[in-house]
Amino acid sequence: MNNIKLKFKSLVNQRVGFICFLVFLLWIKTVIAYYVDFSLGLNDPLQHLIMIINPIATSLILLSIPLYIKRTKISYIIMGLIYLIESIFLYANILYYREFSDFLTSSVILGVGKVSKGLGSSTFSLMQIHDFIYFVDLVILILLFSFKLIKLDTKPIRKLTAIATTSVGVLIFSVNLMIAEGNRPQLLSRTFDHAYVVKYLGFNSFLGYDAIKSTMTDQARSTAVGTDMDDVLNYVDTNYAAPNPKYFGKANRKNIIIIHLESFQQFLLGMKINDQEVTPFLNSLYSDNNTISFDNFYHEVGLGRTSDAETMLESGLFGLGSGTFFPTNGPSNTFQSAPAILAQKKGYTSAVFHGNVGSFWSRNEVYKNMGYNYFFDQSYYDNSIENANMRYGMKDKLMLSESVKYLEQLQQPFYTKFITVTNHYPYSLSEDDNDGFTAPDTTDHSVGSYFVTAHYLDNSLKEFFDYLKDSGLYDNSMIVLYGDHYGISEDRVKALAPIIGLDPNTFNSYNNSQLQKVPFMIHMNGLKGGINHTYGGEIDVLPTILHLAGVNTKNYVQVGSDLLSQQHKGLVAFRDKNFVTTKYTVVNNSKGPQVYSNETGELIDLQDNPDLEDKVTNWQQEVNTKLKISDAVNNKDLLRFYTPNGFTPVNPTDESYNYLNQIQRLIKTRNSLGAGSTSLYSKNDNKSTTHLYNTDAPELNGDRTPIDDWSYVLKNDANN
Repeated sequence: MNNIKLKFKSLVNQRVGFICFLVFLLWIKTVIAYYVDFSLGLNDPLQHLIMIINPIATSLILLSIPLYIKRTKISYIIMGLIYLIESIFLYANILYYREFSDFLTSSVILGVGKVSKGLGSSTFSLMQIHDFIYFVDLVILILLFSFKLIKLDTKPIRKLTAIATTSVGVLIFSVNLMIAEGNRPQLLSRTFDHAYVVKYLGFNSFLGYDAIKSTMTDQARSTAVGTDMDDVLNYVDTNYAAPNPKYFGKANRKNIIIIHLESFQQFLLGMKINDQEVTPFLNSLYSDNNTISFDNFYHEVGLGRTSDAETMLESGLFGLGSGTFFPTNGPSNTFQSAPAILAQKKGYTSAVFHGNVGSFWSRNEVYKNMGYNYFFDQSYYDNSIENANMRYGMKDKLMLSESVKYLEQLQQPFYTKFITVTNHYPYSLSEDDNDGFTAPDTTDHSVGSYFVTAHYLDNSLKEFFDYLKDSGLYDNSMIVLYGDHYGISEDRVKALAPIIGLDPNTFNSYNNSQLQKVPFMIHMNGLKGGINHTYGGEIDVLPTILHLAGVNTKNYVQVGSDLLSQQHKGLVAFRDKNFVTTKYTVVNNSKGPQVYSNETGELIDLQDNPDLEDKVTNWQQEVNTKLKISDAVNNKDLLRFYTPNGFTPVNPTDESYNYLNQIQRLIKTRNSLGAGSTSLYSKNDNKSTTHLYNTDAPELNGDRTPIDDWSYVLKNDANN
C-alpha cells in the first residue's frame, strides 16, 4: 500500500504526471456521464470502445497548454482553470441534455441568457442525487493539495516535453478520428445528429466542430446584401408555373397528411417476390381513381439524404452541394416554409411525428424555424415496449398507432408529417414482425431484407389508412406519400439487379438513374387521379401541394414548379448536376456528358447529333442555375432580405413553436376554444378515437385497450 502511495506521489508531483492524473479524472467522470446521463445510440462494441477513449485526446491537448508557461504558479493556476472549465462544461451539458435532449453548441453558450430561460425558473429541478459523482473529484483534489500529497513542481519544463505531451494528444485524436470515420463514414461532412459527433469524438470536439461550422456559415451570411435577392427573384418570376385551374384549391382547408416513405424506391410498387406482392396496399393506392400517381418522379437529395428531402418538401429549395443543410443552416436560417404559409394563409395547425430523437438532423431546432407548431419525437412515445425501437427510431406500426392520440387533439385543418424509419438500412426486422412474407434469394442479406421491411411498411400504412377511414379523418384529408431517397445503393447493384430484372454485367449509369425514381402519390376523395407521366422531382412537391390547397406560390421563393401545371418543365436536376428530361437522361463524367434515351436506354453519340448537343448544353445551364440560386438562398440566408406580401417570417422563440409541454398546450387550446374546437377529439363528443386503431404489431400482443379518461393519459404522458 505504501509503495502505491509513493508511486502516486511521485507521479502527481511531476507536472506532466499531474496532467495525466487530471486527464484520468476527467475521463472517468465523462465516461460515467456517457452511460448514465446520455442516450448516444451505441449499436456495436466498436462504438462503445470509441466512446470510451474519445475524452482522452482533447483533455490532454487542453491540459498540456500550461506546460508552455515557464512560471510555475501561473502554469498550475491555468491548469486548474482549464480543469474547472472542463468539469463545468461537462455538467452543463448534462443539465442541458436533461431538458432539451441535445448538447451545448457555440451559439447556445454565447446566448447563455436564453439557455437559462429555457431551462426554466429553477435549474435545481434538473439535478439528480447521483450528480455528486461529477464534483467528488474536485473535493479529492482540494484534499490532496491541503494535505500536501500534491505539491507544485517547480522544476522548469523543457519545451520539447510540452510539445511531446501535446503531440501525444494529437496522435490519440487522429487515431480516434480514423476509427470513427471507419465506423461512421462522412461523420463530419454529413452531420446526422449532434449525438453522433459526441459519441465518436467527445464534447470538446463537438463544440470545436460546431464553432467552426457556425463561423463558416456566419462568414457566408456576412457577405450577403439585399441586392443578392435580385437574381433570385428574377429566376423565381421567370420560372413560375401558374396553377392548373382544374386542381387549384381542390384541397382547400382539407387536412394535409404527409407520409415520408423511408428509403422507398419506385420499383417496389407492383413487384412480386415468390408470388407475393411486396406492397399490396400501396399498389392498390397507386392505381386508385382518387390518387394522382407519378411514375417519373425522382428524389434529388445530396449528402443530407432524408433531411434534404424534407428541405425540398417544406421550403422548395435544395439541400446543400456539400455538407447538410438541416444541421448547418437550418437552425438559424429564415424560411418561407409550408407550415408557416399554410398557417398564415389558411389557418392550419402543423405537427411532425417521428419515432427518433428530436436532435437527429437538428430537427428540434429546424422545425421551429419552419413554423411547425408541434414536434412529437421519440420522447413522446412508449419506449418501455420491448423491441419497439430500431437503429433510427420506433418501428412504424408502433409509431403510427401511438401518434393518433396526438393527431386527434390537433385543431383542424392540420398539416402533418409522419416520418417512417423501419425501411431504413440495415433493414432489420425480427421474425415476429413478418406476416409470412419471404425475402428473395440473394447473397446480400441487406438487399433481401429491404423487401421485407418495405412489406412491413406497407402493412403499417394500411393500418393507418384504416384508422383514418374509421375515425372520419379520411373524408376531410389529402394524403401525400413520397419516397425520400434510394434504399439500395449502387455498390449493391450486383445483388439487386437480377431481382428487378436487370443484368448486373450490363448495368450502367442510365440504369442507376432509373433507380433514383421514388413514389409520389396524392390521394383524396374526389381528386380524379390516375397515373401521371409528368417528369419531376422532390423540389416540385411544395408548389404542387400549395396550389392544391388554394395557395398561389407566385410570390414565394421556390425553385421547383407545380407538377400539375401546364407550364411545368420536365427537367429534373440532381444534386450532382446530372439531370433527366422528358426524353433523355444525362450523366456527366470525365469524358463529358453521357446522354441516354429514356425510351430505349441506349447511349446516344452526340457527335452524330449536334442539335441535341446544343440542347444538352442549354439544359445543363438551366440545371446549374437552379442549383446555384438555391445554394445562394440557403448559404447566405437571403430570405431575411425578402418577405412576400401577406407573409410574416417565423419567430422560432414564440411560444407557438415551443416543443416543451406540448400535451398541455393541446389540452389548453382545446379547452379555451370550447365548442369552437375543431379537433377530432372534440368533434367526437370529447371521446378518444384511439380504440379504432387496429394493429398487429407483435410488441403489443393485441392489447389495444380503449382510452376512456383521455385527459389523464395526456397528463401521464407529460410526466413521462
